[in-house]
Amino acid sequence: MKVIKETIILTVAVFIVAAAVFFFLIPSHTAISSIAGLSIVLANFIPLKVSVITFIINIFLLILGFITCGKEFGVKTVYTSLMMPVFIGMFEMMYPNFTSFTNDQMLDSISYVFVVSIGLSILFNRNASSGGLDIIAKILNKYFNVDLGKAMSLAGIVISLSSVFAYDGKTVVLSLFGTYLNGVVLDQFIFEQTLKRRVCIVSDKNEEIRKFIINNLHSGATIYKVIGAYNFEARDEIITIVDRSEYQKLLVYLKKTDPKAFITVYKVSGMYYRPKV
Repeated sequence: MKVIKETIILTVAVFIVAAAVFFFLIPSHTAISSIAGLSIVLANFIPLKVSVITFIINIFLLILGFITCGKEFGVKTVYTSLMMPVFIGMFEMMYPNFTSFTNDQMLDSISYVFVVSIGLSILFNRNASSGGLDIIAKILNKYFNVDLGKAMSLAGIVISLSSVFAYDGKTVVLSLFGTYLNGVVLDQFIFEQTLKRRVCIVSDKNEEIRKFIINNLHSGATIYKVIGAYNFEARDEIITIVDRSEYQKLLVYLKKTDPKAFITVYKVSGMYYRPKV
């Protein structure tokens, strides 16, 4: 049952990515940070559809990935890499004369970035990807010690610049701008969603707040002794780290329980601990 559910989620995510490529990226003629973008450029020189070119490149990269990186590429990567061109091909058959929803190259590019980010964020949060650039990035990381993030950016820029061989300067600039915007939007969709908040609370109702954090949010907390610099009054400060939904619940509770509570909030990108040996 779990495998079926996971497959359905991955299929929906790849469907969204493929729809973004067909309905927005292809009409824009831009090569925005993806194998599909490279396929759009190559379609100007090779008498094949974008779906077929994408399929060939993905197969080649999968084989190269397995040869160079072995088991780092799991079933999810294989599945999504193969389903991507299948969905694009399906759209090509269903809408053979499709041109554009917006009839504007810039709007198509921007629309692609936002729609594809929805699909990619689902894939990344399921520990999967659409293949392509991820494979190139892992190869660069393994053999040239290039950081994965930098490798992804480098591969994306190279693909964007490839549009210079087929299109005008405006398209090249849009491709580079779209690649940058794609990274920014993905950070918001993925990184911001996974950030936790470190909430520091000074209140006269510490015990009630502590119980709410432990029993209702099922989160941990630490209590520190702090001294105010103005009157040197000693107080207890509760510190807890919560995710986005827990943070919202905590704020609602604090406003209701102690509107005068002093609260500071910090974003936490990672937590590390040394297990006891």
